[in-house]
Amino acid sequence: MTISVGDRLPDVTLTKATADGPEQVQSSEFFKGRKVALFSVPGAFTPICSARHLPGYVEKAGELKAKGVDEIACTAVNDAFVMGAWQGANEASEVTMLADGNGDFAQAVGLTMDGSGFGMGQRGQRYSMIVDDGVVKELNVEQPGDFSVSSAEHMLGQL
Repeated sequence: MTISVGDRLPDVTLTKATADGPEQVQSSEFFKGRKVALFSVPGAFTPICSARHLPGYVEKAGELKAKGVDEIACTAVNDAFVMGAWQGANEASEVTMLADGNGDFAQAVGLTMDGSGFGMGQRGQRYSMIVDDGVVKELNVEQPGDFSVSSAEHMLGQL
């Protein structure tokens, strides 16, 4: 079942990409007591994700934070090393990379997709959400192949 506005995020282990290497974090602790702009991409280094999705959040980071966002985070069904490399390649230090290597978070929120046709296996869908103290306040799930409602610009309009 897909998570909905008003639901509390499930508690799963994610891996945060840090300068000191991968760091495991519980989603319940990561989202506790603050407002997080979370977006999900099907994969780091994929075309739309690298050309538009991540750069939009980097560009709009200051505006998002000015509207009350404490942290901007990105999740993908990739390992922490890939997420860290993608962060560095895009000069995206404003975005916390949360690796969902086994897809546990994507499955727990009910937002998976089958990328087998592209050699990617099970992945997380493209979406964004505003999470306040672990509760989903806004949820924007893209239709397959689209990129609009999960953008930083769209999220700014929701804050």
